[in-house]
Amino acid sequence: MATTRTANAHWEGSLMEGSGTVSLDSSGVASFDVSWPARAEEPGGKTSPEELIAAAHSACYSMALSHALSQAGHEPQSVDTRADVDFQPGTGITGIKLTVRARVDGLDDKEFQKAAEGAKTGCPVSQALSATPISLEATLES
Repeated sequence: MATTRTANAHWEGSLMEGSGTVSLDSSGVASFDVSWPARAEEPGGKTSPEELIAAAHSACYSMALSHALSQAGHEPQSVDTRADVDFQPGTGITGIKLTVRARVDGLDDKEFQKAAEGAKTGCPVSQALSATPISLEATLES
């Protein structure tokens, strides 16, 4: 069954001086303030499209890796993923770095690295962002 998720943005003013909000409408869980300085300089309590992409990517990757490990018979105790999305004003998003740390009993590092790489390419958000270089640092914790 296909699903659709909806978010809305409202902006007032010019790019540099204006500001806006983005709301997560499907879930209704939050609304966030956005501005150009939050995107290109310091966040100052506001978010940016890149931070929202990082949130989506880290969640999707964690889910994809958890699923891949479970399908291979290695249910993880935990998967923690950080996504760093680099933005260069005038150029755009220049790269994404995924850093994952997982606890998985009975799994060696070679198998873990294979699953981690597979999740990177199999994650639907990674696929949607495939025009952007995505790097991965994966650590199996004991």
